Amino acid sequence: MTSDVFEPLAGLEGVGSAARAARDGVDVLLRDRGLRKVSADMTAEALLRGAHASAALAGSPSTLEEVRRGDGDGLAAGAVRMTGELMSLAPRVTTAPVQVWTRLHQLAAADLGSEDQMGHVRTGREPIPDDIPGLRPAPPADEMWERLSGLAQALSRPTSAPGLVVAAIVHAEIAVLRPFPTANGLVARAAERAVLIAKGIDPLSVTVPEVGHHELAGSYPQGLRDYASGGLVGVQAWLLRSCEVIALSAERSPLNNPAG
Repeated sequence: MTSDVFEPLAGLEGVGSAARAARDGVDVLLRDRGLRKVSADMTAEALLRGAHASAALAGSPSTLEEVRRGDGDGLAAGAVRMTGELMSLAPRVTTAPVQVWTRLHQLAAADLGSEDQMGHVRTGREPIPDDIPGLRPAPPADEMWERLSGLAQALSRPTSAPGLVVAAIVHAEIAVLRPFPTANGLVARAAERAVLIAKGIDPLSVTVPEVGHHELAGSYPQGLRDYASGGLVGVQAWLLRSCEVIALSAERSPLNNPAG
């Protein structure tokens, strides 16, 4: 790996301008980085809506109101549990990313499998997971470990790439690698949000990127397939889609839509 693996990807055609446009949408939401006053309740609402959308994308039938009441299914409950620690975990995502991801999995998977499946990266003795519909089989454990370690190292180094690009790559890598026995989609989307917080794109966590992914659900599996096997063209397409998601995430913020 080069010292900055994200920078060349940010330089793919159209990605830089799309990232700037998406960042401008977030800036407007935050009143041009004046960081408008945001209550803890508003952040909690954005996280809750994101949890519901992420669970729905993973196949949960629970409605937003059911999730709000605490009556969601196991996927929704796991997504909500992650939101309870996301703000405290996010600052560590560039210094101890694997620990952050495993903690997110521990929270996400509490109702989805046995205790020995929670909070650890899978080994070669475990079945290869197939928990994100529409993706090709996950790589074997040795390849997964190598790529996951490389991603963690890249996150710990300085980069000139926009935080939006870094977040999108983290999301795609975790989704494609599926490093956990269960709940990989939930973890991938929470990991993306954590990077957006840590990189200062949305430090107050009032956008809802999971809602953007859910609204563009029709292109989600294909985007990840293209990322995994389409070379730089596939990575470019995923990054452009991710910039569209972030623009949507600002529009759908509870700051703009308090009634949901």
